[in-house]
Amino acid sequence: MTYTVFGALGSPYSIKLRAVLRYRRLTHIWVDGAPARDALTQVRAPVIPVLRYPDGHYDNDTTPLIYDLEARHAERAIVPSDPAQAFIAHLLEDFGDEWLTKAMFGYRWLDDIDQVQMSRWLAFDNMKGGGLERSQAFAAQFRDRQVSRMALVGCTRENFPLIEASTRAVLTALEAHVVDQHCLFGTRPSLAEFGLYGQLSQLGTDPTPQAMMRADYPYTYRWLAHIDDMSGIEGEWAPGFAPVVHELVRIAGEVYAPFLLANAAAADDGANTFTMTAMGMAYSQGTFKYQVKCLRELRSRYAALAPDTRAACDAVLTAPWRALLTPESPAL
Repeated sequence: MTYTVFGALGSPYSIKLRAVLRYRRLTHIWVDGAPARDALTQVRAPVIPVLRYPDGHYDNDTTPLIYDLEARHAERAIVPSDPAQAFIAHLLEDFGDEWLTKAMFGYRWLDDIDQVQMSRWLAFDNMKGGGLERSQAFAAQFRDRQVSRMALVGCTRENFPLIEASTRAVLTALEAHVVDQHCLFGTRPSLAEFGLYGQLSQLGTDPTPQAMMRADYPYTYRWLAHIDDMSGIEGEWAPGFAPVVHELVRIAGEVYAPFLLANAAAADDGANTFTMTAMGMAYSQGTFKYQVKCLRELRSRYAALAPDTRAACDAVLTAPWRALLTPESPAL
């Protein structure tokens, strides 16, 4: 019973899914680069990674895939058994997927040194031969396309101080934690680690953020290599919430909660763009329907919690989160 992951080394979500399959010891084949294009024709949204199941059907979008794998395979689950921990882990995975990806995109495509190296490396990965001239011509085209999308996804020079400040806050929290323990909810990884890892794995590759991590967050930088393959880990869930979880939830509440609310309000008004303020800095970008879906999912999961579970979550959630998730918060 073998899965196939069609992805790319430069795709944070591909690396995230591969790390999940490795930890869960689910037999899989990794298909990188151009061959993944055929798999894109099998899914509605043509984005990697694409997962081909043992029965031959295809699907993508890593968060739903993670939950589907949880339903299909009981052993070595990555959703904590405690429902309060499960909700907080989901929130942190969502934060990684939808906010920290801006750090990945911004560091990769704002400065020439990163644009040049990574466009060439991504072309190299995709083409796997064909000569340097052809590879670099493809890299130049790909670089131009990615840079042209920067404003749409909010990765502008004007926005980057907030993106970088929030990313450094996450790295600071992890740096203090990983020297004591690699995982967030015990001695085994959750979907939260994999959501954070997917984006940070790319920061550990690209020139500018890699230099930053090596200099300022050396143990978090090394931690990435461990999360990449945790197939040898045998661990347990621990009760309660570690200080790092409180801190990561706080950081997410300071930047991601207002982002979700501003995006949803813009979508409700039919606006193409929105502006918010977080950590004392302004931020603007295009409105995205997918993040509206993310907020709906968070609210739905929070509303479904039993009263005692919700109380346990509320002890971790900061004021911005509680305001966003309660029934009295603005409806979507």
